[in-house]
Amino acid sequence: AYSQAKAIDETLAYSYWQEKKLPTRIVRFFNTVGPRQLGAYGMVVPRFVAAALDNEEITIYGDGNQTRCFGHVADIIDALVAVANSETTIGTVVNIGNDEEIAIYDLAEKIIEMTDSKSKIVYLSYSDAYKSGFEDMERRVPNIERIKKLTGWAPTRSLETIIRDVADHLRSN
Repeated sequence: AYSQAKAIDETLAYSYWQEKKLPTRIVRFFNTVGPRQLGAYGMVVPRFVAAALDNEEITIYGDGNQTRCFGHVADIIDALVAVANSETTIGTVVNIGNDEEIAIYDLAEKIIEMTDSKSKIVYLSYSDAYKSGFEDMERRVPNIERIKKLTGWAPTRSLETIIRDVADHLRSN
């Protein structure tokens, strides 16, 4: 239902552009991460960082080979401003995210290393973690070429910066 609702919203926005010339812009967000984000609702980076800072086990669902890309919230805000202020983005769809890909296992290892943690990585099968019928995407990488071409925007903050910012925020609270 969630993905269908987003598709309906995009269709409505595009229709208003086509029929009424209402200057709409459609953005598709990919994993956005930053300070103050909680580890709830599958937010893997803050969940892993919090566990690492507490030297608790880091639980990976599945085998850890699935890949994701993480965009810093400040980069995402810059992208939104660029899209909103560009006439070239009217009536288009752009992906907003970072295309730096990492396997979830490698993410956990990087977080352990960067936080100097004693955490161990453990695995939980999807069948133990979720209800029957759950399927995970093995790879989720945004194609950000259109937003680069239309606005000149590209992410500038690395995954290391994201991890550091999340860790600093969690340490201060």
